[in-house]
Amino acid sequence: MLAGFVAFLDLYATQPLLPLLARTFRASNFQVSLTVTATTIAVALAAPVVGRLADRFGLRTVIVNSAFGLAFATLLAATAGSLRQLIAWRFAQGLATPGLFASAIAYIHEEWPASQVGRITAVYVSGTVVGGVTGRVLGGVIAADASWSSSFAVLGGISLAVAAALWMWLTPERRDANTASEEAPDGGLLSHLRHPQLLATYAVGFCMLCTQVAMFTYVPFLLGAPPFLLSSAALGSIFLTYLVGGAITPFAGAGIDAYGHRTVLIVALEFCATGAMLTLVASLPVIAIGLSFFAAGVFFAQAASSSHVAHHAEHGRGLAIGLYATCYYVGGTVGGAVPAVFWNLGGWPACVMFIITVELVMLTIAWKVWMPAPAISPVLS
Repeated sequence: MLAGFVAFLDLYATQPLLPLLARTFRASNFQVSLTVTATTIAVALAAPVVGRLADRFGLRTVIVNSAFGLAFATLLAATAGSLRQLIAWRFAQGLATPGLFASAIAYIHEEWPASQVGRITAVYVSGTVVGGVTGRVLGGVIAADASWSSSFAVLGGISLAVAAALWMWLTPERRDANTASEEAPDGGLLSHLRHPQLLATYAVGFCMLCTQVAMFTYVPFLLGAPPFLLSSAALGSIFLTYLVGGAITPFAGAGIDAYGHRTVLIVALEFCATGAMLTLVASLPVIAIGLSFFAAGVFFAQAASSSHVAHHAEHGRGLAIGLYATCYYVGGTVGGAVPAVFWNLGGWPACVMFIITVELVMLTIAWKVWMPAPAISPVLS
């Protein structure tokens, strides 16, 4: 949970700050959105490398070192004197993040029995939810009361404390890293890229983060403009809708163990589509409900897809999840940049149309390729 918390504490912390950053640096919506997409690009680039390192040197080693690297990059982001410098430090944050994302999921599948990994993965996802909410809400409030740089200083301090906790509390995995790497000398790269279940899951991950980033990067522009005119602090509070997803995500884990990954993903996409449509209603309470539905669906889908890829990776699990993270965050990069075109063409309704179209693509891929595998029977303990 702590690994998930710190990975997402900083990842999207600039989302509620985008209107403020646009005013501060006299930049366009697209330019300030690069503070989000630079991070996701870095994650996409680093994830396969980190996955191989985790398979070779050990999951705990990569998780702890990545946590410290992320903390220092966040603290240094507070020193940025221009938008370009801030984007550079955000890129550095992204380079450190996949060591937490990919390695934590692999750690779960190494350390828990197969009958429990769905539920434990859901617990990890709940940690990512709490981290994502904390980073956005705290960042927005501090930026409104002090400055945007102060928000990075505080988040960096929290990240450093979590890194220290991981160093003290996270136990080494039971399987030796060298033994794990010897199981597949080539790291399983070719086998992963030829595996239809993994390829489909990589595509689902791409679409999933694309829609999530599109929704929560551009909805602040909707709510920061008339008739809502929300402040930076208020924009940060909209991410409290994530708590709904965090509260019910453990049910997704139980659903995965009982009914399989595909069923949970289909239910998740129904939540997402309903939530996206509700944001078209010109009412702040209705939009908040829509964002809550959307967040719940996203985290259900995240639990299903991340568990699905680890379930089907026969060896080189760290690399397999690293490849998933690459596709996942490439999708996030697309979701941070492409909706700017739709915003300019048709405002928020056009962005919602883009989001729902991508969700339909995701549904088609999962329905056609994902196997409706029977649930794993729980073992007696």
